Parts: sequence; C-alpha cells; structure tokens
Amino acid sequence: MATFKPLRSCFQFFISRKSIPLKNRLLLLKPSQITHSHSFQTSYPEPSRHSSVNAAEVAHFNALASTWWDYHGPSRLLHLLNPLRHDFINRCLDDSTPKTKSPQSALNSDPRIDENQKLDYLDVGCGGGIFAESIARLSNVRSVTAIDPSPDVIAVAKAHARRDPILKERLNYRNITIESMQIPTSTADQYDVLTLFEVIEHITYPSEFLEKCTKFVRPGGWIVLSTVARTWLSWLTTIAVAEHVLHIVPAGTHNWEKYINPDELSCWFRERVGWNSKPKLLGVVYIPGIGWKPVSGSEKVGNYFFGIRRDF
Repeated sequence: MATFKPLRSCFQFFISRKSIPLKNRLLLLKPSQITHSHSFQTSYPEPSRHSSVNAAEVAHFNALASTWWDYHGPSRLLHLLNPLRHDFINRCLDDSTPKTKSPQSALNSDPRIDENQKLDYLDVGCGGGIFAESIARLSNVRSVTAIDPSPDVIAVAKAHARRDPILKERLNYRNITIESMQIPTSTADQYDVLTLFEVIEHITYPSEFLEKCTKFVRPGGWIVLSTVARTWLSWLTTIAVAEHVLHIVPAGTHNWEKYINPDELSCWFRERVGWNSKPKLLGVVYIPGIGWKPVSGSEKVGNYFFGIRRDF
C-alpha cells in the first residue's frame, strides 16, 4: 500500500487540473503576462529579479550532488541518455556550415582539424558534468563553458573533471545562472552550440530564460535541448511510474505543469527574429532493462530532443 499512496496523490493532483484549459497551462510566458487566474501561478514562488531559477529546484539537485557520478544511482537515466545527446547534436550539426559540422563529420573528413573550425559550447544547467565532460574530450571542440546554479553540484563536477588532465584547458565550470552572465557584445564571445539538457522543465519562467539564451548563440549556431511534452502519457511515465512505482527517478524531480510541448517551443522561436529555421525533433523512450531508444512520433507524448539553428 505504501507504494500506491504517493501514486494516488499524484493521480488526484492530475485529475484536479484536467478541467483547466490547455492555454492556461502554457508556461512560455513572461511574468508580466501571467495573472492570478492562471492555474500554475500559485504553484511557483516569485523568482528573483535576476534569475528564472526556482530555489526549491536548486535545493533538490543540491541533495543529489554526491550521487551524480554514480552510474547506478539517481542520475543513472542521465548517464544512459548521454550518447543520444551526442547523436542528436551530430544530426543537427551535419546540416550546418563547415564551421559547425558534427564531430564525426569533422574527424572523418580530416583528422587534422583547423583551430578555426573547432566549436565553442555553452552547457546551461550542466549538473555534475555528464555531458560537459564528454563533449570537451572531442578533438573538434575548442572550449566548453558549463554553468549551473547549484553550488554543490558544481563542486562535484569540478572534482570529477580534475581526474582527467585533458579537460583542464577545455572545460570551465561556473556556479552561475545565465541571467547573471554578461550578454556577449561580439560573435567572438558567443557560442556555436548552447545546450539545455533536462533544464527547461525546471525553470520558473521559460520565455525570459530562452530569450536570454538566444543572445549567446552565434549566427549559424544552435540551441539544442531536451525536455518532456505535457501529456497524460508523460505524467504516467515520468512521474507516476518513474518516481513512485519503479523509483528510478528521485521523487519530486518533475513537475508536470512545467512540461512544454514541442509545438509550443516551435511557435516561440518562430516569433523571434533570427530563428526562422525549421526545428529538428527526436522523440526518445526509456525501456526498462534496455535503455533509451529513439521512437518516431514519441516527441508528441513524452521525452524529446529539440534543436534549432540561428539564422546567419
């Protein structure tokens, strides 16, 4: 019975919001556009003046910091997902100019990569560095700046990176939010790829957050992210089953009302000047005992990758 008590509570929570119009759950809004009539307003504390990060979210991930690099611990699904992150980025970059070709394309065409062809990454919400470390080791990467608002998680990331000397010159961890970073004044200070893996569903005001992120991407560069669609099935799989039945994700990690559908992201970027390219999408499904697998069409109902290139 203990297993089903939290599951029942989650179900009651979900049912209580079933009658709320979908448009009232749309989170890609600025704080000034949100009124008290919106269902999600009372759920989130007011953000600070300089950050869209929720303090409760930071506290949650601080508590998980010590287990971040435990391949069989609470972050196991992130370790398993990491190869697909690389695959999706490669898929995006393969459609780009030579400057932003994927690592595999660059390595296959010429093992002697020109310094001017190397890529600069900004990994926002890097956590303990699972992706940041892996991308920094690639020979066509010049630099990786990895940021996270959790001081405990950044401390773990730095300690783990010190084990590999090759990372010293390429990987820079910072305990900071992107809102606190100075907006680049030239393309030299911008990045070829900005990544947001499992981040946006933890942000209080995604619209302002994404707006800030766009300013850090060079013309022709990419924003690549992963998140979860807001559907019945995603609630069932990511919260009811993953958190409260199988316990493969720590309870409280997800908030269904913060999930964002791919069409909402696509619409948001279409309304921004300089982001008119067609987004790339890839749905992925976790199969217990097997791992993460790409599944065509699943981006509409659950976990998915989203990539979009800034115009030249």
